[in-house]
Amino acid sequence: MSRYALLILPAYNRVYGESSIRLTHGELEVFAAVSDVEETRIGGVPYVTFEADEPDLALLSNLSSVYAIFGVEGDLLRPMEMRPLDRLSSDLITIQKYAGKTNEHFTKLLLNVTVLASDFPLDGHLSVFDPMCGRGTTLNQALMYGYDAYGIDVDGKDFDAYSGFLRTWLKNKRLKHTAETVPVRRERALVGRRLNVSFGLSKEAYKAGETQQVAVVNADTLRSREFFKPRSFDVIVTDAPYGVQHGSKGSTGLSRSPLDLIAKAVPVWAELLRPGGAIGIAWNTYGGSRDDLAAILTSNGLDVRDYPDFAHWVDQAIVRDIMVARKP
Repeated sequence: MSRYALLILPAYNRVYGESSIRLTHGELEVFAAVSDVEETRIGGVPYVTFEADEPDLALLSNLSSVYAIFGVEGDLLRPMEMRPLDRLSSDLITIQKYAGKTNEHFTKLLLNVTVLASDFPLDGHLSVFDPMCGRGTTLNQALMYGYDAYGIDVDGKDFDAYSGFLRTWLKNKRLKHTAETVPVRRERALVGRRLNVSFGLSKEAYKAGETQQVAVVNADTLRSREFFKPRSFDVIVTDAPYGVQHGSKGSTGLSRSPLDLIAKAVPVWAELLRPGGAIGIAWNTYGGSRDDLAAILTSNGLDVRDYPDFAHWVDQAIVRDIMVARKP
């Protein structure tokens, strides 16, 4: 086996950056068969080092916090060629700034470990659904990988903000696209709004039908089944409301526990997931225990994966963790 050193990408968020080495350690174990993973300081800089037999660098290039990978040869580091999946400009992920935005490195980690729990390859053309999509951080990361992105959110302001952002971004990047927002009616009653976007990386690709799709609905996630067909999505990925500034909205008002909403929503979401697909949920552990969330997922026929500990401190009221389950 050979030894490798992974250099961590500098985090834009100081608090998340303090957890990045430990989280990278866990993500690396999900990605590949590695051993002897540890933090090592080389030239005064922290690295995550590991041993592996000819690691799949095309796969490891997509680790959420990787900046560079080196082969360790005595006292020297040999740069390895990085081949990430990213096919769009990185400002699709970084340009949006607003209070409560999930750190984009964490969003990528959540998407990665969810896809890797499914039967579908990370480099496939997947369909990703975020059932509480907010302003689209998860959707944008899915688009970076070449996936089709779908979402639903009850907040009309977030729907408008994401619609405006994506339209402007596509226009500024001069990508051939169509975009429309249409009302959705059932028995003549307005039940929501839907943003439909189709774009290609070039005019030639667009004409040839080589496009990516985006569809976002402004409606309650409990009604997702009204807008999307069963078994439509390869993975479902969501960062649940933390119950502090961003509580989950229900019929009784703002709830500090996201598990109340998740318990009602998982049966709906599971219908939308293809067999072999996976669902990944990030949540605030102060709003519900790991065992409670696992019980909700297993009671709906999903197999919870035995993953490394991804729990990390965000602030005094939030300790965020990840749980991933697969649909048989």
